[in-house]
Amino acid sequence: MNSKAMPAPASTVPFFTQAESFERLWPRLSAYLDEVCESGTYSNGPKTAELEAALRAYTGARHAIAVGNGTDALVLLLRAAGIGSGDEVIVPAFSFFASASSVALVGAVPVFVDVDPLTYNLDPAALEAAVTERTKAVMPVHLFCQPADMTAVLTVAERHGLLVLEDSAEGIGMRLNGRHTGLIGAGGVLSFFPTKTLGALGDAGMVLTDDDALAGAVQRLRDHGRPALRAASTRAPAPAPAQTPAPAPAPAARAEYARQGELAGTNSKMDELQAAALLTKLTTLDDDIRRRAVLADAYTRRLRGIPGVRRLPTVVERGEPVDPVFYVYLIETDRRDALVSHLAAAGIGTETYYPLPLHLQPCFAHLGHQEGDFPHAEAASHRTVALPLYPELTLARLGRVCDAVRSFFTGSTS
Repeated sequence: MNSKAMPAPASTVPFFTQAESFERLWPRLSAYLDEVCESGTYSNGPKTAELEAALRAYTGARHAIAVGNGTDALVLLLRAAGIGSGDEVIVPAFSFFASASSVALVGAVPVFVDVDPLTYNLDPAALEAAVTERTKAVMPVHLFCQPADMTAVLTVAERHGLLVLEDSAEGIGMRLNGRHTGLIGAGGVLSFFPTKTLGALGDAGMVLTDDDALAGAVQRLRDHGRPALRAASTRAPAPAPAQTPAPAPAPAARAEYARQGELAGTNSKMDELQAAALLTKLTTLDDDIRRRAVLADAYTRRLRGIPGVRRLPTVVERGEPVDPVFYVYLIETDRRDALVSHLAAAGIGTETYYPLPLHLQPCFAHLGHQEGDFPHAEAASHRTVALPLYPELTLARLGRVCDAVRSFFTGSTS
């Protein structure tokens, strides 16, 4: 296989790339891929088990259950927790679509609340006001660079007897009081979409929990409701001599198939190629997180004070130890769309998180929301833009981004 990376042209700054990472890590990744191909097991096999063990160690989770993608992880977590028809789940109005669609996909109702304008995370005061007799859970989202205010969320949840299920899809490496995100409530998820801090070569996800029953349900639900058994090798066995009768199925195997229908599960197993890629990149995760912090600091120093830039990322002090992780470097400006066009003309990629708040998505129109219901979420959706941020980003290219931002607002790069 040709491992030669195709770096971005010197004249451009892509919003994201991991070509150089895979070029650097290719010897290890290539060895892992050879192991996968030689094993004949391509889904939920030895490499997936190895990844689950590695992430249990990294996060401190009792259970780390690999699944097909982050959205599936949310749906399976909700189903395993017993969330279903008629239940209400409180979610922030400013987040990725899956934070709300996962609730709808299990037959429950997403109840939207506004966000903290500094962190973009769920506002605990708004949470309290949204609780009804039908509320069964709250799903805080750990967004962009820091955990939600989980101490306040847990206080409200305990007062009303609510489950806390964390959308920690962006939260790898984030910790609050030493607890990894996804393990502060009953359970949480990780997404390994390629742009994430720990990104695969395609889609992959994981459920984290310390709850044995919750973990057992997720393990069954990800594999058609079957017991949590590893896939056998798919490599064909050597043919038996013609005179040898086929052996009868072992009792354990018969019992496994007899139990398949106990849960109406789905097919959301992680494939071994993604597990191999993630195991490879996990070896540099902490270095990558430190590099992201260096880049975020450089952005803040270069962009602070530019007229027209309303807000830079702020890690809020709450009187408890927090480990932030800069998955995204997000700025706010009233001229967001014009800035995006200016940067694109300069060969600089950006991403808009998120152009339409969840309560105004067409599929949730039946909930009766309108503009003005959640002003902080709506303001964020009109003003925020993410700048390039990934370990391979050089300080020289970061400087180009900052110069382009400054020139847009002031007409000068200095």
